[in-house]
Amino acid sequence: MNDTSETPAGNPKARRKGLLLLGGAILLGAVGYPAYQTLFGAETEETDDAYVAGDSVTITAREAGTVIALHADNTQGVGKGQPLIELDPATSDVNLAAAKADLGRAVRNVRAAFARVDESQAEITASQAELARARNDLARRQSASTDGSVSGEDVAHAADTVRTTQASLALAQSKHAQAQSAVSGTSIESNPEVLAAIAVMRRAGIVQSHMRISSPMDGVVAQRTVQLGQQVAAGTPLMAVVPLDKVWIDANFRETQLANLRVGQGVTITSDIYGSKTVFHGHVLGLGAGSGNAFALLPPQNASGNWIKIVQRVPVRIAIDPADLRRHPLRLGVSVQVSVDTTHHDGTPVASVAAGTFASQAVQDGGPEIDRQIAAIITANRGGER
Repeated sequence: MNDTSETPAGNPKARRKGLLLLGGAILLGAVGYPAYQTLFGAETEETDDAYVAGDSVTITAREAGTVIALHADNTQGVGKGQPLIELDPATSDVNLAAAKADLGRAVRNVRAAFARVDESQAEITASQAELARARNDLARRQSASTDGSVSGEDVAHAADTVRTTQASLALAQSKHAQAQSAVSGTSIESNPEVLAAIAVMRRAGIVQSHMRISSPMDGVVAQRTVQLGQQVAAGTPLMAVVPLDKVWIDANFRETQLANLRVGQGVTITSDIYGSKTVFHGHVLGLGAGSGNAFALLPPQNASGNWIKIVQRVPVRIAIDPADLRRHPLRLGVSVQVSVDTTHHDGTPVASVAAGTFASQAVQDGGPEIDRQIAAIITANRGGER
């Protein structure tokens, strides 16, 4: 005969005992792990209020013009010196041609000024010879007049000739001084008229060079707003270039976490883009000079009304290992989680003194090509002069 009695599904006392043990284990782990980390683990300060930051170099038009070519667009990588935008160079080409003609004319004018100096000197020499001849003639006539062989009228005419040649000599000397004042102490290259023409030509060359806008650094194009055929004014923002190989992290730590933060401490970083398995490495560059509220456009007025204390956050700049960035590029503004190793906190709590200029680029002065053109124009127009 079969036993039809049902077997209980489980022992309620045993189930309760198991749940209690499990809860105790979880509670022990929750309490014990932080204690273990405090006693035996590494000292760290962590925050997920951290974001990738970097330079965003705005590309602007230096001269007014019409866009005739675009060589890069958003998301595209560009190298330093690579063309980005071209403006219509027609007007600048005409202005440069006019400046070249003015320079050639200035060189020829200075040549003529040197020639006038030589001409006036020749006139002085001729006037001096005429004066000497007139004086000799006057002396002979005065000597001959004593015996009556020369009339007094002839002597008077000879004296008038002396006075006339003296006036001619004075005029020639005045002309020489005037001609000499235009070129005294200068050569063709250093004459003020030529220097002014060189400056005008160099300015025209600079304007022409601004018709071709190149990237000042390696990076990725972003925020392109310019369109083909658009008429742009000087200073108009056209696009931006972001050097993604030189980004950093701005981590906003609570003020209660800053006591042990020091420059140079190691940092481990994870990002939402690549997940927790991809770890970046870096170090603390410096602590901000104030909280975000201190530099806000409208800072809080804590001295008026009801006041409630709110824990502030201070930005901490963190450098990222360049090798990690090359393997896994980051974008500006993406969120990351940072953990700073504060085991050793005997370093400086602020950034070091600036060593000098962080970055620079070449001055756009038209380049050596303008210098070669200036030298060629002077050579072609100076002839055999000084």
